[in-house]
Amino acid sequence: MTASWDADLAGLADVRAKARAAREAFVAMEGVDQETLDRYVRAMALAGTKAAEELARLAVDETGYGVHEHKIYKNRYNTGFVAKWMLARRVIGVLWVDDAARVTAVGSPMGVIAGIIPVTNPTSTTLFKSLAAVKSGNAIVHAPHPRAARCTLRAAQIMAEAAVDAGAPEGLISCLENPTLPATQELMRRPEIALVMATGGPGMVRAAYSSGKPTIAVGAGNVPAYVGASVPDAAEAAEMIITSKSFDNGTACVAEQSVIVVEAVADAFLAAFEARGAHFMDKAQQDALVKVLFDDRGALRPEAVGQTAVRLAELSGFTVAASTRVLAAELDKVGADTPLSREILGPVLSVYRVRDAAAGWKRCREVLALDGEGHTAAIHAADPEEIAPFGALPAGRIVINTPALFGGMGFSTEVDPSFQLGTGTWSGSICSDNVTPLHLINIKRIAHEVRPWRTVYDPVEL
Repeated sequence: MTASWDADLAGLADVRAKARAAREAFVAMEGVDQETLDRYVRAMALAGTKAAEELARLAVDETGYGVHEHKIYKNRYNTGFVAKWMLARRVIGVLWVDDAARVTAVGSPMGVIAGIIPVTNPTSTTLFKSLAAVKSGNAIVHAPHPRAARCTLRAAQIMAEAAVDAGAPEGLISCLENPTLPATQELMRRPEIALVMATGGPGMVRAAYSSGKPTIAVGAGNVPAYVGASVPDAAEAAEMIITSKSFDNGTACVAEQSVIVVEAVADAFLAAFEARGAHFMDKAQQDALVKVLFDDRGALRPEAVGQTAVRLAELSGFTVAASTRVLAAELDKVGADTPLSREILGPVLSVYRVRDAAAGWKRCREVLALDGEGHTAAIHAADPEEIAPFGALPAGRIVINTPALFGGMGFSTEVDPSFQLGTGTWSGSICSDNVTPLHLINIKRIAHEVRPWRTVYDPVEL
């Protein structure tokens, strides 16, 4: 009890010190221009890229989740592709001028951001949130998941050191060194905090929205992938879905969870699916896997997250080929009483056969309704008439003929590249966009009079 009490006190002291230092750094940057901020961001991105392999290894070793090589790609995606996109845009100062309307928009930083970091993607998320915060002129204090404390701290230190070497004030980027739930809750409530950026499980997201601070948080991602009668290439669709779901052992919530395939192409698609590394489980294997994945309350077991398909099979008491990339379960129901139809942060996919596009749309809607509304859906079809109805699905990103992971995060599509994907009011979030530095500013409008104010009393003809 005493040790726990001491840890909580140390954590709270750390929160106060980091929040105050971040606020001082933010105040010290008052009036900084975009060019100066971009110098910091460029230095941070280069340092993050250089450390991508080190951080990936630290993340896998500490958490036990994911694939080292894939985490390297995630780190580099943020410090390369995303950083380049950020650097090409103006976020602070004059954003645009409407000469005809005589309105000028000016971007202003928000202040100190609390960055809540998940255990599944700790280093890549820390890199992204650090870059986004500094690009928009803000300071940031990261709050790691306790199981990812060391790798998150190291990622934040690399970002902070690079920024300071480029001329930024000390304290601009920091990380809690004694992360506990009380410490994270205290950080979110601190008066220095202007905004909470939360990535994590449902409990942490609820805590963020209960903090009393403006919050951008993400919801769950039960992502359906529809394979239609007009699919351009069934084998390529199978490869895209399997690659997306097996990438980093399924730790990305934007990856596919269910495959809904129309009967007209089901045989060809499922044959290609199996040939590319899907192992179709029988009923006994499915039941055994459910016990490995979920506890008696229906929650995902932490030790089952981010493991390989081969390892999950082994834990479930059956053997699969070493080349197996995903475990697949053919199902006929979606719901809380069918656990494999839920979001699983691992290389497990549910598969449904449907009669036609209308039945496929209905099944996708059912999947999204099971804790996935607002996130993402993937459609594999070429006929615009087959694709069009899926635009009505309650998903913030509906990606066409591309892996949900790479399309949703803005690499293989032209949605804004990001590592925090908003899920909108469908899931209780304020934002349905891919979150960028433009979401981390206040926008002022400088507006001149363009019509005599006294005419407000005049009648208006419609």
